[in-house]
Amino acid sequence: MTRTTMLLGAVLGLVPLAASAEGELTLYNWGDYINPAILEKFTEETGIAVTLDTYGSNEEMLAKIQAGATGYDIVFPSVHMHDIMFQLDLLAETNIGAHPDFGNIDPQFIRARTDPDATYCLPYAWGNVGIVYNKAEAGEITGWEDFFALGDAGKKIILLDDLRETIGIGHIMNGTSVNSTDEAEITAAAQYIVDRIGGVSAFSYDSIPLVTSGDVAAAHWYVGANIFVAENPDILGYVIPKEGATMYQEDMCVLKSAPNYDNAVKFLEFYLRPEIAALNVEQQMNGTPNIPAQDLIPAEIASNGTIYPAADVMDKLQIFEDLGRDLQLYNSEWTRIKTAQ
Repeated sequence: MTRTTMLLGAVLGLVPLAASAEGELTLYNWGDYINPAILEKFTEETGIAVTLDTYGSNEEMLAKIQAGATGYDIVFPSVHMHDIMFQLDLLAETNIGAHPDFGNIDPQFIRARTDPDATYCLPYAWGNVGIVYNKAEAGEITGWEDFFALGDAGKKIILLDDLRETIGIGHIMNGTSVNSTDEAEITAAAQYIVDRIGGVSAFSYDSIPLVTSGDVAAAHWYVGANIFVAENPDILGYVIPKEGATMYQEDMCVLKSAPNYDNAVKFLEFYLRPEIAALNVEQQMNGTPNIPAQDLIPAEIASNGTIYPAADVMDKLQIFEDLGRDLQLYNSEWTRIKTAQ
């Protein structure tokens, strides 16, 4: 993912000067993970100028906030990071769960253990992490075994630069939980990657251009790869590995340090509207927890089994949990993986 900063209005000319008195809102989100049309619509309706800054991982976002970064109003942590940030007292109460429109949210997506009543955050989007591949270079692959076989055959493959996602592949292939805190299981999961490290060209988030050009045969990447598959259907494919994979869910949270708290809550309420959540899915090609929004999603997205998987595929998807101090076990193994490359 690329790191960009977009000031809607000042750069894109979307904010009338007369509306500037309505205030500002600053979002800190994953790269390319919100439809700019949503921000434009929010500004048109409220007069609130929106600034978007992006990050590539939960850890990058948390480190910046903990280092004292000020000015951010809303962040989009994964569920386990939502729990961590709550425990660090970084989140503001919004009472979004008490809003009349919160009934649009499927209860199964209220996943954060520290926020069972959505007192703090709003479930935002969900998806899976699989494999994007170049059809000419990789052929039609079906899972992790095929993926690593490409590396063994001299083809270039890329893994995400994310310790839990990458070690998670080892867990999946070993039949253990991606949330295991058993030291032997974690070591074995990391060893699965180490044993195949010779075929791995890089650990990176910025792999899509390389896969599209054919310089790389396949890459470990997010379901949002379908955006690029739709643009290049003869070149690219995306698959949820048959052996299993991880899934993610991001929540929309207001920071306790938010300088524009009221505007941030307005944005959460705005995003509860089905047509807004559906607008994000239309451009991002991920899942939404908003039930009525699903009736507004284009048919080609709703029927795509890699975006909205069948029940038997969903059963093979694991979501990360906060591991507390046991995360250090993964940090140690991640260092071993990186030094083995």
